[in-house]
Amino acid sequence: MKLWSKGFEVNKEIERFTVGKDREMDLYLAKYDVLGSMAHITMLNSIGLIANDELPVLLKELRSIYDICEKGEFVIEDDIEDVHSQVELMLTKKLGEMGKKIHSGRSRNDQVLVDLKLFTRAALREIVEETKVLFDELIEKSEQYKEVLMPGYTHLQIAMPSSFGLWFGAYAESLTDDMLYLQAAYKMTNRNPLGSAAGYGSSFPLNRQMTTDLLGFDSMNYNVVYAQMGRGKMERNVAYSIAGLAGTMAKMAFDACLFNSQNFQFVKLPKECTTGSSIMPHKKNPDVFELIRAKCNKLQSLPVQVTLIQNNLPSGYFRDLQIIKEVFLPAFDELKDCLRMCAYIINKIEVREDILDDPMYDAIFSVEEVNRLAAEGMPFRDAYKKVGLDIEAGNFTPNKDIHHTHEGSIGNLCNDRIKALMEDILKNFNFEKVDEAVNKLISTGATE
Repeated sequence: MKLWSKGFEVNKEIERFTVGKDREMDLYLAKYDVLGSMAHITMLNSIGLIANDELPVLLKELRSIYDICEKGEFVIEDDIEDVHSQVELMLTKKLGEMGKKIHSGRSRNDQVLVDLKLFTRAALREIVEETKVLFDELIEKSEQYKEVLMPGYTHLQIAMPSSFGLWFGAYAESLTDDMLYLQAAYKMTNRNPLGSAAGYGSSFPLNRQMTTDLLGFDSMNYNVVYAQMGRGKMERNVAYSIAGLAGTMAKMAFDACLFNSQNFQFVKLPKECTTGSSIMPHKKNPDVFELIRAKCNKLQSLPVQVTLIQNNLPSGYFRDLQIIKEVFLPAFDELKDCLRMCAYIINKIEVREDILDDPMYDAIFSVEEVNRLAAEGMPFRDAYKKVGLDIEAGNFTPNKDIHHTHEGSIGNLCNDRIKALMEDILKNFNFEKVDEAVNKLISTGATE
């Protein structure tokens, strides 16, 4: 079944090539296609294109299809082109000619646009929730080990005293910036393209504000040409937010792999969280962190992939945009998997508490001594020179009693402020508005 069929057969190889992976990718969109259709026909009823006695019948059947999607039982049949065709076919099989009315005032262009918006909105929410779980684990570990010192590095050379409180807390605060990117992506996503049809609107008197409200969007994409131009741009913007979060996890994973090695021995992974070697019986490999690093590095290429597919396309729809789904839709599952594994392994990680007892780290306390001499009145440059010469001569004795008090330092992590910052960001997503609208729309289909 093809919504555009005009009575002639398309060459089978051409059909195979043009459909591509659409059936597979459209399974991600199925329940959102149903939601969009429920809102659309409710609006069509308000302007007289769906009869009052038809609307409850259609809504009830769409709700039934929605339930099939929720159970993971929705299937796009082999001879069906895409999710839109499959939903319409299921309706017409049950309801006859009435099922064919749901496409009035729509194109597959704005239909897939709204499906993508609804899917991405929900997927971003799941990412936000998983990110918050990881954030909480990092804050908890930061507090747990805030008194445990470790070396800080610059140029991979030991530099100054740091702490595990700082290390865990640094990645927690990094996630607040990543959350801001996610919020920006969410707000740009949460605008309604439905009613733009093929990108130039419709002669039907569509009520686009009504579908905007029914689906819980913050606003609509007002200009119908821009709504169509947003295909690819929305995915690119979201991809950048995904890449930012992936970058944080990739860096943390690299640190953890390094710190877990025998040359460092700063942290230890429980043996049940490691894998072994087929030839070296002593090996306990940090494969989880290595795979997180690799997967997150791959996810950081997502904005480039999306950009290269949609780059330099003029306004209007082009089939090129179909390929974006293949790299974009699966990315959320991969990112969620990395977030969950990262939170799990951070919860289990063990920290070594006597690292700085080793004299090889004595020199990192040199800045503390320079600052002590400067505080006693010696010019800073003279203090710097004196301590440097003492180290070269082997006469430096470190004072390991650290007293940092300024905001964000070893002695004053500001974790309470970092937590407050995260909470403020989370409040501004306003997920409750979406929940209220979607639940009302679904329940309408169930009760009619």
